[in-house]
Amino acid sequence: MPKIQRKGIVIAGLAGGSGKSVVSVGLTAALARAGRRVVPFKKGPDYIDAGWLKLAAGRHCYNLDPYLMDEEVVRRSFLTHSLEAELAIVEGNRGLYDGVNAEGGFSTAELAIALNMPVLLVVNCTKTTRTVAALVLGCQKLDERVNIQGVVLNQIGTDRHKAIVTQAVETYTGLPVLGAVPRMKHDIFPMRHLGVTPHQEYEGSDAAIDFLAATMTEHLDIASIEHIMAPLSSTAVPLGMESKKNEIADSAKLRIGVFMDAAFQFYYSDNLQALEQLGAELIMINALTAKALPDLDGLYIGGGFPETNAVELAANIDFRQSVKQAAKSGLPMYAECGGLIYLGESIVLEGKEYPLAGVFPIRFGMSKRPQAHGYSVFSVEIDNPFYAPGVTVKGHEFRYSTVLDWQGKPEQLVLKMSRGQGFMSGRDGLTVNNVLALYTHVHSEGTPEWAPGFIDRCRRVKEMKNKFSD
Repeated sequence: MPKIQRKGIVIAGLAGGSGKSVVSVGLTAALARAGRRVVPFKKGPDYIDAGWLKLAAGRHCYNLDPYLMDEEVVRRSFLTHSLEAELAIVEGNRGLYDGVNAEGGFSTAELAIALNMPVLLVVNCTKTTRTVAALVLGCQKLDERVNIQGVVLNQIGTDRHKAIVTQAVETYTGLPVLGAVPRMKHDIFPMRHLGVTPHQEYEGSDAAIDFLAATMTEHLDIASIEHIMAPLSSTAVPLGMESKKNEIADSAKLRIGVFMDAAFQFYYSDNLQALEQLGAELIMINALTAKALPDLDGLYIGGGFPETNAVELAANIDFRQSVKQAAKSGLPMYAECGGLIYLGESIVLEGKEYPLAGVFPIRFGMSKRPQAHGYSVFSVEIDNPFYAPGVTVKGHEFRYSTVLDWQGKPEQLVLKMSRGQGFMSGRDGLTVNNVLALYTHVHSEGTPEWAPGFIDRCRRVKEMKNKFSD
């Protein structure tokens, strides 16, 4: 039987809303349903698109973020995770050349160059024809290190529209048009205040994936797209967390709870796997329906949308009380953004107040405008359960929540922001007992201190508990 050549590609757009998520998710689903082993990647600090890609592929999606990770780490992560793949699909973010500065730093283009991967460019063709060729030509010429190999037209209205744009692009750029996706009558991905609705909260998610798979099968030249993909390296995985995994293989497992439900679903696959590699058995918990926390050695509460599930969270009184009691008893807890909100006293929505876990005496509200959006950097200034003082961490924030009432002082917050908003007054990180809650999200590949710091505290607390119980 001939050996299958493993390949990969980056799917980029001219701007946010160009249709690259529709194409990336649909192509991933189409290939997976054809029996191909697809490993998806998402560029940038994004949980929602990554969740849809994971659903489409039926396997983990991994985030590659050139801002949060050094270039060597980005390449190593891609190399490591793509070893599982027959085909690797990397979805970009924003426009191809959009970065944090005018030079396009940390853009999708820079990521494609770092990975030595070709680009499939998705263009929204609404109310335009020949100008599409000018836009594609500009992308070709702006940085000739970027290896654009094909174009997909999106939002095509008629066969005539398709024919004119295709002829223009192929004539003036020399690039093949490898698909033309028709204008759809409704949004496949319903939108909300943070963008696309997470698939966990969308009742029609499976049907949407099926529709996208069928649509891309019909309207993309999938064989030609595979042809322009670049070979994936089969180089051995550099020693990193795998060596750690071997060292602790015989150690007792730590039971780490993870809220995983419609309210809390913002977790990087790498973060969860990093905990497992350091000896954690992950216990998934539905904070909306569980009666109480199970027996745990630690708890990780990621971000999500507690505000859209406030009624159910508030109504689950026994569970909220069990979380508060566990925090009081010293259970190590790490909470990000939505997790921070859940550990507060309450959240006020449209004049009504919904009680939460009450670990911290904070009342939250919600704004119609983002309160923090983008990359962040903090330095650790005060002792806390998980980070050593002096450590500097890159992360990101994206929140609409506001702090309505907190009687503490900013100097009590353990982290100082040098970029981003944090919790208040340029600081972040509330702590009590073995709990640390912060607005900043971190990625384990970019913050190597995170998983070991969390696991070490969980292990030490467990050992101390066992010592006193003997």
